[in-house]
Amino acid sequence: MLPPAPERAAAAPRDRFIDVLRVFGMVLVVVQHWTMPVLSYAQGRLTTGNALAAMPYVTWISQVMPLVFFAGGAANAISFRSAARRGGTAREWTARRVRRLAWPVVPLAVVWLPLPHLLVALGVPAQPVDVAARTVGQLLWFLAVYLLAVVATPLLLRVRTGVALPVLAGGAVLMDVVRFSGLEAAGYLNVAFVWLAVHQVGFRYAEGGLERLTGRRAAGLAIAGFAMVAALVATGPYPASMIGMPGMISNMAPPSACLLALFAGQLGLAMLLRPALNALAARPRAEAVLTALAPRMMTVYLWHMTALVAVAGAATIGFGLATPHAGSAAWWSAVPLWLAALTPVLVGLTAMLGRFENPAGAAAHRLVPVAVPLVGGALLTLTITGFAPGPAPVIASLALVAGLALVSRPAAAAPRRR
Repeated sequence: MLPPAPERAAAAPRDRFIDVLRVFGMVLVVVQHWTMPVLSYAQGRLTTGNALAAMPYVTWISQVMPLVFFAGGAANAISFRSAARRGGTAREWTARRVRRLAWPVVPLAVVWLPLPHLLVALGVPAQPVDVAARTVGQLLWFLAVYLLAVVATPLLLRVRTGVALPVLAGGAVLMDVVRFSGLEAAGYLNVAFVWLAVHQVGFRYAEGGLERLTGRRAAGLAIAGFAMVAALVATGPYPASMIGMPGMISNMAPPSACLLALFAGQLGLAMLLRPALNALAARPRAEAVLTALAPRMMTVYLWHMTALVAVAGAATIGFGLATPHAGSAAWWSAVPLWLAALTPVLVGLTAMLGRFENPAGAAAHRLVPVAVPLVGGALLTLTITGFAPGPAPVIASLALVAGLALVSRPAAAAPRRR
């Protein structure tokens, strides 16, 4: 699939194409999450469904997490090699990345740990509050897996992509065989195999190894990738939806090897459009939008479900509204109004909380081996439990803060004037 890397590969300090993929990917994730819920409320209970269950093939485009991990791999490779050229160590780089990744979760925990208790005290029924608190925490799976990718970056950069990628992709296929043979738990090993394989292709891009993937080659890869997805879905056991659906085998939880075929199709399409995307990103207005959004994508991701919870709660519990039948004319006509109601809320939250993506102080690297398990365990726990009332979210949040404290030190005090 991959052409040989050029002998002299030099990555630019900033790559507009990668910025476009990161911003576009996160925006599409937000739009997908906002349009998925089918909600109705009666007698103190909130009933939820998934609108995309009626249109699963949309997810072949809207499920862009493979491209997000690919862009993250390219960004990590560029960042690590730049730091190494300046004399930095792997631990120093990892400490900085861990802080940037996990610090924005702290204000989310500060808000959501007490919020369910407050809402119930104000008379909101406990069941919809519990649904909201758990839903907000589920988003943290991405940070837990991306933390794994960050920690693995210095190690995997030492391995040739031509060696690492077949091992990772082959591991993903093997785990699917074991999973669908009856040992479901084996599928969760694909959290590492699938996402690190996609991340590894990002390394190849950063090396300049995908420069020849243009025109007919890119189109051929796109056709082959989506054709493989169609074949896997047609022959089974993979479902048509690339996101999890209630009561069905999931391609996402745990991730299946089908996502690698989906990534091949999406990568071919992205590389085919790369010249046009770079030209668009070079325009002053588009560049201004990228410059404004790119440093705030983590805030957008972490808080977009809070915006959804706030607006959906007011609509369903406050005004008794219900989601129209998914795919109907009423549903399609409501989507623009729904997005228009949610967007200002998210913009306001991002404006208030975006500064947390730049943590105060400096990184400390000596205790990285202790900090990473604390942060990773905290993110994984919050993914499972959300912020529903109970001891687990509190303990996980304390572990998160402790892990961040181990990789942080106060900014050097300014010298006193005599």
